[in-house]
Amino acid sequence: MKTLSIIIPVYNEAKTIHQVLKKVYAQRLTGWKKEIIVVNDGSTDETRNLLRTWEKSVTVINKQRNEGKGSAVSLGIQKTTGNFILIQDADSEYDPADYPALLKPFSNPDVFVVYGSRFLGPHLSTMFIYAQGNKFVTMITNLFYNTNITDMETGYKVFRKKVISGITIRSKRFDVEPELTVKILKRGYQIYEVPISYYGRTFREGKKLTWRDGVIALWKLIMYRFID
Repeated sequence: MKTLSIIIPVYNEAKTIHQVLKKVYAQRLTGWKKEIIVVNDGSTDETRNLLRTWEKSVTVINKQRNEGKGSAVSLGIQKTTGNFILIQDADSEYDPADYPALLKPFSNPDVFVVYGSRFLGPHLSTMFIYAQGNKFVTMITNLFYNTNITDMETGYKVFRKKVISGITIRSKRFDVEPELTVKILKRGYQIYEVPISYYGRTFREGKKLTWRDGVIALWKLIMYRFID
C-alpha cells in the first residue's frame, strides 16, 4: 500500500485550521495510507491551542517563531515517512475532495509530479491583478524552462518523495513555489496537471499573498535558472 504524507504549513489560521483538518482526515483514499503532518509556523492566534485537540490523530510540529511557508514545508518534508508528498494549505481555498484526482495520475509509473491547476477547474472569481500576476509568472516559467503548465503558483503540489528528497529548499516564504517548480524542471521531471476547484479568499478574509510575492517569484525564476 502506498503512503501519502500530507504537509500542512499553518500560520494564524484559527478560523479555518479545524475545518481543514476535518476534511483532510475524513478523506478515504482506496489503496493509500495517510500521514498528516501539521507545521505550526509560530502562530500568534489560537491556532496552537486548536491543534492540541488533534495531537493524537496527526503529527503537530510547533515552531517558536514565524519564518514563512517555505521554512514550514522544508521542515515537514524532513519528517515525512511516506513515498508520496502532498502540500495542503491551512486556509479554505483548496478542497481535500480533490485528492483522488491529484493521486490518480500516479497509477502511471512515468508520472512523478502532479500539480492541481486552479485555472483548469471551477473556481470563485479572484482578484484581477492577482490572477494576472499568477499567469505572468507561469508564462515566464514556461518560457524559461520549456514547459507548458497553467498554474505554477498552485498550492496543490504532489510529488513522489524521491523527486524532492535530494532538493535543498532555500526559500523561507511563498517563494518556495517557484523554487520547487524550477528545481523539479531542471532535474528533468515533467509536471502533470489536473483541474481542481478553488475558493479564493480576499485580503479582508485573510489572504496573505501580495504583489510583492509576485515580484519575488519572478526574481527566483530567474535566479534559480543559473544556480542550484
